[in-house]
Amino acid sequence: MNVLVLGSGGREHALTWAISRSERCGELFVAPGNGGTAAIATNVPVNTEDAEAIIGFARDHAIDLVVVGPEAPLVAGVADELRKAGLLVFGPDAQGARLEGSKSFSKEFMLAHDLPTARYKKCTSQDEAMAYLHEVGAPIVVKADGLAAGKGVVVAETMEDAEEAVRDCFAGDFGEAGSTVVIEEMLEGPECSMLAFLAGGKALCMPCAQDHKRAYDGDRGPNTGGMGVYSPVPCVTPELEEQMRSIMEAAAAATAKDFDEPYRGVLYGGFMLTAEGPKLLEFNARFGDPETQVLMPRLASDALDVFEAVARGSLEGVELSWRSECAVSVVLASEGYPGKYEKGKVILGIEEAEALDDVIVFHAGTAFNADDELVTNGGRVLNVVALADTFEEARERAYEACDKINFEGKQYRRDIAMRAIEG
Repeated sequence: MNVLVLGSGGREHALTWAISRSERCGELFVAPGNGGTAAIATNVPVNTEDAEAIIGFARDHAIDLVVVGPEAPLVAGVADELRKAGLLVFGPDAQGARLEGSKSFSKEFMLAHDLPTARYKKCTSQDEAMAYLHEVGAPIVVKADGLAAGKGVVVAETMEDAEEAVRDCFAGDFGEAGSTVVIEEMLEGPECSMLAFLAGGKALCMPCAQDHKRAYDGDRGPNTGGMGVYSPVPCVTPELEEQMRSIMEAAAAATAKDFDEPYRGVLYGGFMLTAEGPKLLEFNARFGDPETQVLMPRLASDALDVFEAVARGSLEGVELSWRSECAVSVVLASEGYPGKYEKGKVILGIEEAEALDDVIVFHAGTAFNADDELVTNGGRVLNVVALADTFEEARERAYEACDKINFEGKQYRRDIAMRAIEG
C-alpha cells in the first residue's frame, strides 16, 4: 500500500516509523514531515489543512491510505473531504473530532452517556466565568474550550490564578479557542491516558501511558505539550485498567449512536485515577503526543494492517499484540520552551544515540538548513525513546542517549518515569 501521513511532529515520525516496518508498505510519504521522517519516507510540501491539495497529491501518487496525525486538520473536516473524494482515511470526521475541538461538547457527550467525569460549567463571557469562580472557589481547573496546542488548561490552586486564567482566555491569548471557557472541579489522583482504535462502534484499547506535562523537574513550571512519557503504568492495577477499558468501550458505542458517520481513528482518553475510580479529564480525537512515541515501539502487530482495518470501518478479526518491555521517552526541547525560543541550532549525536541497544530517536521539531545540516525547528525538538526489561534500565538507557545528543540550548527534564520506579 502507498501511504500518506499528515503532520510534522514526533507523533507523525513514530507513526511513519511503525508503518514503514510493515511488509505491505509501498511508497511512503509525509506532509510536510521533518528531519527524521525524511530518512524513512518522502517529505512533501503539502498543507495538512488543504484538502484539495491533499486529494490532488493522493491521486497523482496512487495513495491507498491517508493517516491524519494532528488534531487541527481533523477538526477542520479534512477527513470528511478526503472520504468524499473516495480516499481511504484513518481519522474521524469533523463531528467526531469535536470531542477534542470543543471541551464543552466533549463534556456534554460524557454526561449524556454516563461516562464518569468532573463537574463543570460552560461560560461564554468573562463576567459569567468570574461569577462562577466566586461561587465554587479554588482549587479549580480553567480550560479554553477550543484547540490550544495542549496549553489551554490551567490547574489553579488559588483564586488569583483562576481569575488570571479566565482573563487570559477572554483576552484572546488562545484566539477563538478561548472565546468559551470550561471551568471544572479539580480531581485528585495520578493522571494516565488510554488510547483506543475505534471503528464500527467498537474499541481496541492500547496499553496505558503516563505523560509529564509540566516543563520542569518535580512537575513544576508551565504546562507544555508533554516533556516525556512512559508505558506501561505500574500504578494502574488490572482492576483499574479494566474500568478504563470499559469506559473507552462505552464511549466507542456512544459514537455509533450519536454521530452521523462512524468514528474511524484513535480516541484518546485522558483519565484521573481518583479514590472513586477512573474519571475522564478529556478526549482527544487522535494519537497523543508524546504517548505515540512509546506506544508504537511497543506495538508488535503490523501497524499498517491495523490502520487499514480502522479506516475501512471494522475491527473484525483484528488482534493487537504488544511487546512486554518498558518504554521511556524523554523530550529534548529548545531553550525557552514553552515560551519563546530560537530555531536553527545544529543538532549532533543522533547516530551515536541510536547505536545504543533498543534506542529510537523520533524527531519532533527538526529540519535541514541550506548547508544540509540537521537543525532545531520547534519547541519540542526530539523524543529519545528506550526500551528495556525494567524501568530502571529503560531510564538509564534513555538518558545515556540524551547525553550523546547536543544542540545549543538543549533542555529536558531529568525525572521522566521516576514515578514508575518510586510508585
